[in-house]
Amino acid sequence: MTQDAPAMNPMLQAGRWLRRNVLPVIANLKLAIVLLLLIALFSISGTVIEQGQGLAFYQENYPEDPALFGFLSWKVLLTLGLDHVYRTSWFYALLILFGSSLTACTFTHQLPALKVARRWKYYERPRQFQKLALSTQLTLGDEGKSGVTQFAELLKQRRYQVFQEGDRLYARRGLAGRIGPIIVHASMLIILGGAIWGSLTGFFAQEMVTGGETFRVQNIFDAGPLSGPQVPKDWGVKVNRFWIDYTPNGTIDQFYSDLSVVNAQGEELDRQTIHVNKPLRHKGVTFYQADWGLGAAQVKLNNSPVLQLPMQALDTGGRGKLWGTFLPTKPDMSEGVSLIAKDLQGTVLLYDSDGQLIQSLRSGMATEVNGVKVTLVDIIGSTGLQIKADPGIPWVYLGFGLLMVSTLMSYVSHSQVWALAVTEEGQPSFYIGGRTNRAQVTFERELVGLVEQLPGEVRIPEADVSDTLAIPSS
Repeated sequence: MTQDAPAMNPMLQAGRWLRRNVLPVIANLKLAIVLLLLIALFSISGTVIEQGQGLAFYQENYPEDPALFGFLSWKVLLTLGLDHVYRTSWFYALLILFGSSLTACTFTHQLPALKVARRWKYYERPRQFQKLALSTQLTLGDEGKSGVTQFAELLKQRRYQVFQEGDRLYARRGLAGRIGPIIVHASMLIILGGAIWGSLTGFFAQEMVTGGETFRVQNIFDAGPLSGPQVPKDWGVKVNRFWIDYTPNGTIDQFYSDLSVVNAQGEELDRQTIHVNKPLRHKGVTFYQADWGLGAAQVKLNNSPVLQLPMQALDTGGRGKLWGTFLPTKPDMSEGVSLIAKDLQGTVLLYDSDGQLIQSLRSGMATEVNGVKVTLVDIIGSTGLQIKADPGIPWVYLGFGLLMVSTLMSYVSHSQVWALAVTEEGQPSFYIGGRTNRAQVTFERELVGLVEQLPGEVRIPEADVSDTLAIPSS
């Protein structure tokens, strides 16, 4: 009577099935290349197609007839999520699958290869050298096995790590070349993790703020599902001043915003002047100088206090930027003038209700309109700020830094050298052989140079001519 073998643990069975059937597929190099190309393709589409715009924008720029490339209409674009590529579930899936492929490849190929490279053993029989593509045999004189010690010193001078035991020698150099690919995979995983984390927790916002106003981040047009803690709640930003530097011919040279970070009580926490390529950073949130406009016109009617009239951008049909506002000259607003300006250089055009130009004013000048003295005090600019928070950026930078270093490490040749001194037919012989994973010609020349510095004559048996490196005797 036989006893049935105990049933295997279901978890153990599942683990073995995954290792045998799923892991080889995920670790496949071709799959990783395909996934990388898909990620690159959709990343390019996210750069070409404007992200986070409103429905009207896509309907206008991606009509159904004629559709872009014959198929890419606004409906297709929105259905596939190409208006927010980096936050779609299928893009997350691609990143996770590619990361899983890298991880599987690391554990199934790279780590075992490193483990093998770190293991070593001495060659103890001459016939073992016949298996090496690069090998030779020296016939030594009375110095005998002392050639091993001399060869070891020569290898150390070439920065080899040498292991010697009596008449046997093993040396290696460039183990970093085996570690490099592992760090490459790790750095790519860090980049992927940082990108996913930043996409889940980051946000983008835009604000147009008139000089002198304080604002909180509210106009968020793209945000991850976990971005809530990143949005500032206990502090805001005050635009102290906005101004533009112009060139002598009247074109814009640079525009600036003097910003103060203030807490809920209005106390200043930080203050910086920003311009293009010099943002303000505070608690992980970055404020970029992205746009500008005219926010308000300050005027006086007769001896009244200074009135600040908000200005709005006008539709010019693509013929330049203009801003305007209406200034009533009677309390019942039955009469008034329109103020039009195109920049912050201080010139404003006054038009009557019939659209006729009355006069142009500069800051500090006055004119009489409808029996009222109108004085232009100043034109107040408004700054366009792009606001971004991306907690994954430090991880992405770290990953790219490691990637550059590890890529250079991957080009380091891993070279191995063996040597064995034996006595054959009463005469000392010295066997030398080696191999490398790249730069084969350079390694061959180096080994030839080392052998030439040793005493003795090169012996090439006829039977081994095809497998032996012929080296001139010293």
